[in-house]
Amino acid sequence: MLGLLKPGTTRTPQEIKALLDAGKAVLVDVREQSEHAEMAIPGARLVPLSRFSTRDLPELGDCELVLHCKGGARSADALTRCRDAGITKVSHMAGGIMAWHGAGLPVR
Repeated sequence: MLGLLKPGTTRTPQEIKALLDAGKAVLVDVREQSEHAEMAIPGARLVPLSRFSTRDLPELGDCELVLHCKGGARSADALTRCRDAGITKVSHMAGGIMAWHGAGLPVR
């Protein structure tokens, strides 16, 4: 199931959890610091959209870059910026952290 969606698409929270558990994804939160401090997905790295630069993204190795925000709009914007910069192994989370939390997946 994990390989069916092409990078550069939208993934469900469950797909992303499986990728993270398999060590095949790097999760980046594009919300602001205050939002990230309030609730975050364990292991997500913060690169706020307000000052987003692909130079600030973590090393990916063979992993897929997965972006998330609160509901999906900002991460879709960041996905477009990544694709424009030539990053092709990238996706974003449908529904953002609200969908993740709503699915009962772990947050801190």
